[in-house]
Amino acid sequence: MVSSIYQPFKNFDFKYENCFLSGNTFNTPIIQTNVLPAWLLEMANFSGDEQIQLLDETIRSYNSLKVPVNEEVQTHFIEPLEQKIAAAFAIGYEAVSQLDEADLFRWIGKFLYSLIYIEMHAAVGQQQLSSDGLNMSQGLMHKFGNLQTMIQGIYLNVEFEEFTPWSIVIVPMEKEEVSFSFRDEINTLTFSLKLKNFGIIACLQDNGTNKKYHQEILDQISSQPLTEQQFEELSARFFYSAYLFNRLPEYTIMPVEGSIYIDAMPLRGTMNKPLFDVWQHKTYAQVLENFWKPWGNLLMEIRKDPNNPTSYFNPPSLPETD
Repeated sequence: MVSSIYQPFKNFDFKYENCFLSGNTFNTPIIQTNVLPAWLLEMANFSGDEQIQLLDETIRSYNSLKVPVNEEVQTHFIEPLEQKIAAAFAIGYEAVSQLDEADLFRWIGKFLYSLIYIEMHAAVGQQQLSSDGLNMSQGLMHKFGNLQTMIQGIYLNVEFEEFTPWSIVIVPMEKEEVSFSFRDEINTLTFSLKLKNFGIIACLQDNGTNKKYHQEILDQISSQPLTEQQFEELSARFFYSAYLFNRLPEYTIMPVEGSIYIDAMPLRGTMNKPLFDVWQHKTYAQVLENFWKPWGNLLMEIRKDPNNPTSYFNPPSLPETD
């Protein structure tokens, strides 16, 4: 089925003419599909008229966020994945925690890549992105391209050779019904979501390093239910450490007889410095203030003691600083 890999970043294929996932592999009509699926909006009691600000500062409603997809890909591959995730989300933590992480990775990856596609389309339209002039780092393009290749596992057999490219954490919440929210950081491919009685945090291209970085606090909380403030604090730690992660993962990608085989190159490479830049409580406190906005925690309160930022965990088990 596949002799070459669809790579939209090579010719900036973000014009809503080909399938965002497979290119033009299938000879079926191109339709447009919502980035936020109807089942998720319904579960969250959202109308779809809620708004989001994109990187170009345009304001869009959730329902207006769409990407092009082959009808066959949508019907036979994306919809079954959506149904699997929706069924687990409807039950809550017990079912979500039992999901195959690869399925969750593909679902979150599809969501984030869809947003990237929309941002790329806008950039091409504004002539900020072209084969002649490129207003985006090559490293970022490389990272986005790798994610797009990896989520082709939705419709193809994609094999990760003895590694997983992601860190995914699923936690139970104290409340049976928390208010739905999601957060994403495209540059670091980091994502969080909370709904019903569970929360999810994911770093999609770190080869599992962020999860190892926060292993102390993860071991401490184990499977104990978290308050919403604790979940947002844990999310803030992952979002900040993803920013501190100073490697661009490299992969060997090989298409063979309808499958794609992906092998990870060693993260350390020729660099002697640690995988993460030094954790700074001062900067982390600024991240935390943003995550705690619903509760009105002010920056001056969070870093009242500069060496011990406010924490809802006891002990805080924060990463060490210099």
